[in-house]
Amino acid sequence: MSTVAAPLPIDPVLPRIVEQVRQQAGVALLAPPGAGKTTRVPPALLDAGLAGDKLIVMLQPRRLAATTAARRMADERGEPVGQSIGYQVRFDRQSSKRTRILVVTEGILLRMLVDDPLLEQVGIVVFDEFHERRLDSDLALAITRRLRNELRDDLKIVVMSATYDPQPIAAFLDGQVTRVAGRTFPVDVRYLPRPGRERIDESAAAGVDALWDETAGDVLVFLPGVGEIRQAARRLADRAAAWNAELHELYADAPAETQQRAIAPGSRRKLILATNVAETSVTIDGVTGVVDTGWARVPSFDPRIGLNRLELSRISQASADQRAGRAGRTRPGICVRLWSEAQQRQLAEQLAPEVTRLELSAAALHLLAWGETDLPAFPWFQPPTPHSLERAARLLEDLGATHAGRLTPLGRSMASLP
Repeated sequence: MSTVAAPLPIDPVLPRIVEQVRQQAGVALLAPPGAGKTTRVPPALLDAGLAGDKLIVMLQPRRLAATTAARRMADERGEPVGQSIGYQVRFDRQSSKRTRILVVTEGILLRMLVDDPLLEQVGIVVFDEFHERRLDSDLALAITRRLRNELRDDLKIVVMSATYDPQPIAAFLDGQVTRVAGRTFPVDVRYLPRPGRERIDESAAAGVDALWDETAGDVLVFLPGVGEIRQAARRLADRAAAWNAELHELYADAPAETQQRAIAPGSRRKLILATNVAETSVTIDGVTGVVDTGWARVPSFDPRIGLNRLELSRISQASADQRAGRAGRTRPGICVRLWSEAQQRQLAEQLAPEVTRLELSAAALHLLAWGETDLPAFPWFQPPTPHSLERAARLLEDLGATHAGRLTPLGRSMASLP
């Protein structure tokens, strides 16, 4: 049974986007969360015949976002997922010979590029949530752009972002910019600084207490990681029971059933404890209250151990704005920030792209497996430092994945791992 496709802010702009993609090899689209870019742009491109008989592949940064987007698009077309709309994430694929739009996570596209360096079955690649600036997304964009420029002039590239300035991306793609206004309601942002020694789950509970009776909708609490979510869930369980509210956990590696219960409409109010997966990757209708702890676990390179690791870090101003906006999707809302206005002004405007702060051996391995022979000369959207590339090359050599800058059989096997 299909869901009636409710009007979204992007709908009047779709003809212009289609025409730009028809005329240009690359398009950069800026649209806030909730505008409809994820679920409306790929079907519009498909219906216009712009991919011919080839696939439209859309990248999502997380499995939850990929599966949710595919299901929503399929539902709006009145069909089950796996027919004309499918998805592929790690260890899970719902698609068929009829599939024309395939929603994938970034690693899947990198594997596709290794298996088919020309992407001969793909007509359009859509990069969603590019503002997150994840390493695999930057890498996949640079590879597909080079492929388009040198070997596949028929390949179309669309980059969609909720916050990132689209002009540099459009210049990188030799394309055009389209901006779409969102549809949001006013959000009353309040600051509730907490004692520095207080645990994050304690602060989160205090924020929920301050907010719950002042809004009638669901409440979304942003926490940095699974550990803090579990601690907060234990602390808030009795409150949720007293309020007759559903208590849900939402994070990237949660079971699919757990994720779907968290985002699906319910008969009772919900208290949803989430990581930044709920920041832009999924839209949860019914949320009118947000409690933001102001923290996230961010992947960074640790030189002491020579590996990437998740570090507890303050979020950026852009992330804070995105989180607050979750409260104003369907009606006026309230956001409680558990820090001061002075601390807000000290936050970085944007989080630095992963390509500038992560160890790059996995990216270098994928580049070599794709066929790149000169890593320092590879044309990134935002290039990493020469030192980080040299460090990655040394590590691959030490592991036996490369010899004299070329992949060994071991390296090729490593590149094929899921």
